Formats: sequence, C-alpha cells, structure tokens
Amino acid sequence: MPHYTTNSETVIKAALTVKTIAVVGLSPDPHRPSNEVAVYLLDHGYHVVGINPNCDEVLGCPCYATLTAVPHAVHTVDVFRQADAVPAIAAEAVAIGADFLWLQLDVISPEGIAIAADAGLGCVVDRCTKIEHARLMM
Repeated sequence: MPHYTTNSETVIKAALTVKTIAVVGLSPDPHRPSNEVAVYLLDHGYHVVGINPNCDEVLGCPCYATLTAVPHAVHTVDVFRQADAVPAIAAEAVAIGADFLWLQLDVISPEGIAIAADAGLGCVVDRCTKIEHARLMM
C-alpha cells in the first residue's frame, strides 16, 4: 500500500473505493452519527462491520468487540470514538492489515495518525465518510 498524504483527495477516494468498512463505535441508536453513516454506507453498497463490544448486530451488520476479532479482511477503519481511544484503534488497524484509518469529524489524534501512517496506512482525519462519498463518488 503506498503512503499517501493525510487528507489528500487521492487517499480519500482510495479509502472510499474499498468495499469493507469497519465502523468503530457503531451505535444501535438511529440518532447517532455512526448509525446514520452506516446506513448511508450500506445504501451505497459497502460491507459494513460494526465494532461495538455491547452489540452482536446493528443494522443487520455483525458487531465485534475489537477489530482483531473480525474474521475477515477490513480495508477502511472508520472511527467514531474519542481521540484518546484512537492510538489503540490505530494499532489494531495496523495489526489486522487495514489499508486506511479514517477519523471522523472532530476526532483528531496525532499519536494515532502517526501509528497508522508509519505503518503505511492512508489516513483521513476530521472528515465524514458520508459527506466525502457524496462529494467525490456520486
């Protein structure tokens, strides 16, 4: 995987070209942004995997406690958690061989970004997958 500049249009498009996205912090509450984005991704043909230790399934998608518990490849790790949780999530994204770490709006973790970028993952920071998909892929 080539190393991309964080938030370049190239990395954003590449992160949206994949079809398997893990939504870290996927909530069953339809009023939460993670749920709304997951619905959008599902409606646009993505395979969504939930990462939420409190749920077995959300929106018909299987949920796992951690990224490392997912039994198949994940290409983009879309994070809806607080910034202090990102370094551990980034390390898991590296461990599972993900291609991209995507930090949602207002989720900024220089340490987590460094972990992912140093391992060659493309990084998208402080952007929304739903907004960027509608802007670049429609």
